[in-house]
Amino acid sequence: MTIRVVVADDQELVRSGFAMILDVQPDIEVVAEAGDGAAAVEAVRRHSPDVALLDIRMPRMDGIEACRTIGAESACRTVMLTTFDSDAYVYEALHAGASGFLLKDVRRDDLVHAVRVVARGDSLLAPSVARRLVEEYTRPARRPPRPDPRLDALTVRERETLLLLARGLSNAEIAAELVVSDHTVKTHVGNVLAKLGLRDRIQAVICAYESGLVTAGAPPAGG
Repeated sequence: MTIRVVVADDQELVRSGFAMILDVQPDIEVVAEAGDGAAAVEAVRRHSPDVALLDIRMPRMDGIEACRTIGAESACRTVMLTTFDSDAYVYEALHAGASGFLLKDVRRDDLVHAVRVVARGDSLLAPSVARRLVEEYTRPARRPPRPDPRLDALTVRERETLLLLARGLSNAEIAAELVVSDHTVKTHVGNVLAKLGLRDRIQAVICAYESGLVTAGAPPAGG
């Protein structure tokens, strides 16, 4: 199956460079390039790609707003690109619905890997990395917890699974903690994402912290 990609960056050389790297891969096809966020949104509407690479800083509409719009309108997954190595940008991009985050000096192989990872429905950042970011940007002094009524739809086991996800545990670690099989954990994770209307584990981590289910600085599971 070919992965269809839209590449958006206001710098033509950067945009075309990424497009060339991806387009020569046997399993990837660049279906459109865009020079700003608004054009990226239109390209996604027109071509229905699997993945959109979005620069964060673009004219007319920035990458974060484009990511938010694309996520609301389609099943296309997004990877954010930036020259700025800032946790604030990472948090805002993930909160907008991005499934990955890369600096523009990313190695060729890592760029290709990122597109493949996100296309198959996974997140580019490990849950433990996301947890550290979310802890920083959801501290009570910055972002008071907001109760989320969607959590009421979760079973006790699903809430436990979400709690462990938010603390950075892998599926295998969650299975050991709950004394269940890996398959059961996958089922619980899928149910959590479906009931909360979330795309991936990173979004689940953010939801858990913002709702107050987990608080910044909370001890790790089993600790």
